Amino acid sequence: MKTTQLLCFISAFLLLHSLPAQDIKVSNIDEFNQALTQVKNGGTIILKNGEWKDTDLLAHGEGTKENPIIIKAETPGEVILTGDSSLSIYGSYVIVSGLWFKDGHSTKKHVVQFRKNSKEFANHCRLTNSTISYFDVADDNIKNHWVDLWGKNNRVDHNNFTGKSSAGTTLVVWLKSEEHIENNHQIDHNYFGFRPDLGENGGETIRIGTSQNSMKSSKTIVESNTFKSCNGEIEIISNKSGDNIYRNNLFIESKGTLTLRHGNNALVENNVFLGNNVPQTGGIRVINEGHIIRNNLLIGLAGNDYRGPIVLMNGVPNSPLNRYHQVKHVDIQNNTIINCGPMTFGAGKSDELSLPPMQTVFANNVITNTTGGKILEISDRVDGITFSGNIVDSEAVVNANYFTKTTIDWTLLKSLPMPTENNPVLKSVTSTSKSPTQDITNTERTPYVAGAFNLNNTKVPRALIARTGPGWKPNIVAPITKAEDLIIEPGIGTLSKVFSKAKDGDVITLKEGVYEFTKSLKVSKSITVVGSTTGQTLFKMQDGIEKPFSYFIRINEGGALTLKHIIFDAAHNSPPKYAIVSPNKMESITYALNVENCTFQNFTTQNGGSIFKAYEGTLASSLSFKNSTFKDSYRGLNLSYDKDNFGKYNALELEIDNCIFKNIEEFAINYIRSIPDPSIEGGKLQIINSIFDQVANEEKGRSVISNGIHEVLIKNSVFINSYKSQNPVNLKGTNNVITNCLFDDNGYPKTSKGAKEVNLIFKNPKWEDSNNYIPSKKSPLLKANNDTALIGLNPN
Repeated sequence: MKTTQLLCFISAFLLLHSLPAQDIKVSNIDEFNQALTQVKNGGTIILKNGEWKDTDLLAHGEGTKENPIIIKAETPGEVILTGDSSLSIYGSYVIVSGLWFKDGHSTKKHVVQFRKNSKEFANHCRLTNSTISYFDVADDNIKNHWVDLWGKNNRVDHNNFTGKSSAGTTLVVWLKSEEHIENNHQIDHNYFGFRPDLGENGGETIRIGTSQNSMKSSKTIVESNTFKSCNGEIEIISNKSGDNIYRNNLFIESKGTLTLRHGNNALVENNVFLGNNVPQTGGIRVINEGHIIRNNLLIGLAGNDYRGPIVLMNGVPNSPLNRYHQVKHVDIQNNTIINCGPMTFGAGKSDELSLPPMQTVFANNVITNTTGGKILEISDRVDGITFSGNIVDSEAVVNANYFTKTTIDWTLLKSLPMPTENNPVLKSVTSTSKSPTQDITNTERTPYVAGAFNLNNTKVPRALIARTGPGWKPNIVAPITKAEDLIIEPGIGTLSKVFSKAKDGDVITLKEGVYEFTKSLKVSKSITVVGSTTGQTLFKMQDGIEKPFSYFIRINEGGALTLKHIIFDAAHNSPPKYAIVSPNKMESITYALNVENCTFQNFTTQNGGSIFKAYEGTLASSLSFKNSTFKDSYRGLNLSYDKDNFGKYNALELEIDNCIFKNIEEFAINYIRSIPDPSIEGGKLQIINSIFDQVANEEKGRSVISNGIHEVLIKNSVFINSYKSQNPVNLKGTNNVITNCLFDDNGYPKTSKGAKEVNLIFKNPKWEDSNNYIPSKKSPLLKANNDTALIGLNPN
């Protein structure tokens, strides 16, 4: 009898525990926490649809592979976490699915983390089918991450991450201790959407490791993800650990590169980069050793230098972990590069970055462009690189020791250029021990050919057909942000956060005092910065700064900056070269700058320095300087870097009104266009009511250089005290006029090709106050035909 009862009890126990765990539906955090006690060894918790505000979900338990703990939305995408919400996943075999973190304001350093604390982590856990969009921080001093991966064997897949504008990497893999080494995480089939330029380091979309832990092995796999307009900084992905794999990913119009920044032995294969000729779009940047880069397709990447399609950096001797280790034992094979900017080998060469790549193979790659643009920039020795089997289809001039030129017969496969059988040169290459046995579509290479594709290929790369993002489609709309009036105190670095977070229309008011810059600032929006009108607002580089910068402010593409009542002072042991610079080289989307009542002084760096610099290939819709002073500097406004580009110029319009240029060694203004006939429309320069005192005081010196500019008007202005200069102004063209201007001890203007001189005065100006350029009652500036009402007003 007892035996029978025992057998019945065992049977009932086994039957009970073999039944599937019951689904538990919860509608608030208390019910959720209670449900966790019921599914701690396996089961499903269903979160009821609706808004979950200021909710901290601790998703934990000890599930198994066969019986995991599942926490999911009642309907995927309809459980909305808002406000100060977060998710912590820890334990084993915990799966979270279907959530949407939307338009929140976090007070934490994470939105999702795969741990509870520094001792309890996640293993074999998963975040899937979810979205984080425009989830901001409540305090700009918080540098947060949207996903922090800890532990081992975790997976982040089929999610959407769009709109991170706060400081900090979107997704980070951590390797701080043994619990996280050789973690075998999977990051796959996610959609990483728009991320604006952060304006500083730390804007990566994915970072795996840190410089401190970069020699540790991570073994993280990043595959079949989409990166669209991920513009946070130059490193879209920052590899900072060893043995990671990046494959079958799609990069679309993202202004940066997949950067092998630290760590060794990365595999980068079968990725597709589509730049669509968007400026600053790049490919793969290489540092450290042991990497394999193969079967990648790169099309229409418009970046150059560090943002080239393939960039091999120079290294630092005895480099510390946080600098640049020499490129060694890197194998780059069978990549196809189409209509991109030039590759760069030996990038960054300097007294510090003095070690060129060595024991590196660059073999069997195909490079083509239809523009004849440069294929390769070589910045240092390349005798440590073995070149073989590299085919170039272009009118560009190439070194025959590195490339074989030919004409490839291309066909289109769903708009992708594919090489056909018609060129035997592609089949004449020789494979190496590390050559890939398959092409980018995972098809066997028979025969072996150069480039990413087999000849007459009919398959699309997996990166282009992978389904990324959640199974439900989030309707992501950027939250509407209103312009603000912000009041900022002086101090060290107080402007950095404000500039990076600025919105269109913001007005930043600065109190009287000294603002010490610790780094350059970037402006991508339309903002106004106003200094004190009752005292001095001074911009300077921080005293004792560890890493001096080259400019105070950069205006990015599409940005519009207005500055008022500010003094820029470059005086420093390591002075900045520029006060303000245009967008980076070859970024053609227009920008605008308006300067009023400002002073620029002590920009004395002679190695190309100037107060303002417009880079080659950039275009301002308007540049305006009013009531401002430029003094004690090497050069003034430099818009001359398109001198070798036919018909190009750097501003549609440049206006100088009631300004003073004093003690400028070379030119005050250099605004040119390389064109044989200035009568062809293009460019407008207007200088009125301005003073040029001791500018370009040398025989061939010119205060104003305006070669090729179609429309030039110089009116009611004074040129004095540059006695060595023969022709301070040289105007050419029927639309160039200089009128009602005074020259004293300063040579004579020169005009030709129909340019006009009207009512010029060659006399002493007779100042009542020479420091402030106020004319006396007997000054010839006050003649009836000379409209000089504004000349001499103190702009400060």
